[in-house]
Amino acid sequence: MTHPSQTPVIAIVGRPNVGKSTLFNRLTGTRAALVSDIPGLTRDRREGTALLFGAAVRLVDTAGLEEAREGTIADRMRKQSEQAIKAADLVLFVIDARAGVTPADTAFARIVRQSGKPVVLVANKAEGRQGGDGVIDAFTLGLGAPIPISAEHGEGIGDLTADIIAALGIKTPEAPKRGRRAKTSAVEPQPGEQRIKPIRVAIVGRPNAGKSTLVNALLGEERMITGPEPGLTRDSIASDLTYQGQQIRLFDTAGLRRKSRITETAEKLSVSDAMRAIRFAEVVVLLIDAERPFEHQDLTIGHRVAEEGRALVIAVNKWDLISEKQKTLRELKKTLADSLAQVPDVPLVAISARSETGLDQLMAAIIKTYAIWNRRIPTPQLNRWLEEALSRHAPPAVHGKRIKLRYITQPSTRPPTFVAFCQRAEALPQSYVKYLTNSLRETFDLPGVPLRFSLRKGENPFAKR
Repeated sequence: MTHPSQTPVIAIVGRPNVGKSTLFNRLTGTRAALVSDIPGLTRDRREGTALLFGAAVRLVDTAGLEEAREGTIADRMRKQSEQAIKAADLVLFVIDARAGVTPADTAFARIVRQSGKPVVLVANKAEGRQGGDGVIDAFTLGLGAPIPISAEHGEGIGDLTADIIAALGIKTPEAPKRGRRAKTSAVEPQPGEQRIKPIRVAIVGRPNAGKSTLVNALLGEERMITGPEPGLTRDSIASDLTYQGQQIRLFDTAGLRRKSRITETAEKLSVSDAMRAIRFAEVVVLLIDAERPFEHQDLTIGHRVAEEGRALVIAVNKWDLISEKQKTLRELKKTLADSLAQVPDVPLVAISARSETGLDQLMAAIIKTYAIWNRRIPTPQLNRWLEEALSRHAPPAVHGKRIKLRYITQPSTRPPTFVAFCQRAEALPQSYVKYLTNSLRETFDLPGVPLRFSLRKGENPFAKR
């Protein structure tokens, strides 16, 4: 560890193309490191300063670690990275969560462990469903619990910053805690200016459902062009508002229609832009037409939002045109429960964007669902729940042998993600996994958001730590 008067040095290491340079840029608040999909773009060590909760640290962006013949460029790049590890006070070991743990990750994790340096394991590109399994697989590297982030989009940087400060043993006036957003140079527009990151809300739905009218109603001004012609909105447009002290960034997206009906090039790009907005939103408001509710395309969009792990709120627009409101509402809730069973109790709010009714209820549902989507449950509480769930309904015996679930933890939020460790994980029936998932929802009050629940073979990964 460095002397208190010295600036701590942090080496960002990992195999090529896992996002080390993007993370370097994010933490330093610069674009000093070139970023591309081309592996091996970074060849030399690059250094920069970052302010983490007011504490200055020195970051070193390294070339990707990879096997190479003696004397080659790749070999020299690897030696440069190993020198950076030796000189560092802390190592950020970065993996690509979407690719999962590769043999190269395993080999280079061994090098990092042998260095004896403190390590923070970073699972980058963890946004969306594709990254979930990779985050869980990262436990196998033996470098502690991974921190899921998206360096490109700034997700998880607060948790990462708090862990860096804790690993370096730095005392800061702001006393960072896990789960709190980082106050780094990357998210402060001006020195000393405090900024609360807004909730990113994408409004999606079929063409002509009233998305732009809803945005205008929420903003209180005619920001978007509206009209009866479907397809007026061509790209995702961001607008900011503050609701009861909470900053919101709204994205009005192009209407999503069936692929067979998408012909014009500009519209194809619009649909792609809307899908990108879903992937990088935090809450998605699916706007449906009360007179034509839950058509096939509405449900397809709902399933896509759930697959991406985003928080979902259903807004039923043009409610002022419905005569039998209570009957219609009951029918809508039943259809929603039957058609989107993997995410029970999704909030359903009746609104009229044109007459501006139901908007407060919609905003309250967005903020509440966002809080649930970010909820973290302490590990001791989870394991007490597991004991009780097992005692109420023991796992079935497979080939005469009882399957033992030993330990559960929550490696990440956004959405809440849980991993249980047990023997013969592959033999546990899906019906029992569903029982555990439903029990988790009920016990810890997690309605209306996707849950990730996975099983991994092995003992308690923290038993020897």
